[in-house]
Amino acid sequence: MDKAMEESMMGALENVIDPELGIDIVNLGLVYGVHLDEDGNAGVEMTLTSMGCPMGPQIVDQVKTALSELPEVKETEVNIVWNPPWDKDKMSRYAKIALGVS
Repeated sequence: MDKAMEESMMGALENVIDPELGIDIVNLGLVYGVHLDEDGNAGVEMTLTSMGCPMGPQIVDQVKTALSELPEVKETEVNIVWNPPWDKDKMSRYAKIALGVS
């Protein structure tokens, strides 16, 4: 997968907003990686802000919907991982400012 495709996928994922925090999952630092094979199968490795996140299924559905809008993507599999654990240091400067986190 080339850099432009990775950037397109990450751009699409910036449209997925964590409903509890009101910030997109990319700026929150929840997306650890994306890939796309030659058959159009996309994979997203990501985490959630907590193991008991009640919005997890909704966020996964939104990830699949966002990537399905890219013509190169035929199917998406989302792999939720807990290692490395998420913390506020993974957030972008934008997200930290928006949430008032230093």
